[in-house]
Amino acid sequence: LGVGAVVGPYSIVGPHVTVGAGTMIGSHVLIERDTVLGQNCQISQGAVLGTDPQDLKFKGEQSTLEVGDRTVIREYATLNRGTAASGRTVVGSDCLLMAYTHVAHDCELGNNVVLSNAVNMAGHVVIEDWVIVGGLTPIHQFVRVGAHAFVGGASRLTQDVPPYVRVAGSPAKLYGLNSVGLDRRGFSEETRHALKATYRLLFQSSLNVSHGLARVEAEV
Repeated sequence: LGVGAVVGPYSIVGPHVTVGAGTMIGSHVLIERDTVLGQNCQISQGAVLGTDPQDLKFKGEQSTLEVGDRTVIREYATLNRGTAASGRTVVGSDCLLMAYTHVAHDCELGNNVVLSNAVNMAGHVVIEDWVIVGGLTPIHQFVRVGAHAFVGGASRLTQDVPPYVRVAGSPAKLYGLNSVGLDRRGFSEETRHALKATYRLLFQSSLNVSHGLARVEAEV
């Protein structure tokens, strides 16, 4: 336990767990084993971290869960360790995982990710930096969600989501750039104009992906 770390009543911290300085663990939390929590995290009541993967191929091999600094994990979220595929599940720094979210084995979340209530991830999902996922959204295994994307609530993600865009629906469909998010994060007008031009070439033209990318390389 790091300096100033607090473990609340009735919580259980299992073997080979590291809790960073200033991290606050609420009541009735289970951190089963082989987990690293960064500094100044907040783990709310009833959260369950570092449990075995829900994967029939898991045979008890050594694996870990790693959580960065200043990440908030709210009530009854569940985060599993990795499997032999990658050996670890990773959640970055400055993330917010709201109540009842599930981060499955071998998932990788970047920094500043927000998962709203009851987002449920299958295994091997990658969510890049600054992504927001609306509540009640299931994410299929091996899906990648690109940086600065916004996913509307109650969507169903069965395929990759490009960076910088908005998607929503079941199954999810594209709804243009995440203009509000890009503006809030200080993207310049020039950069946003270039992203808009890229979006039009890739998703609103008659070009296939390879031809669209070639146009983007040449023109944008």
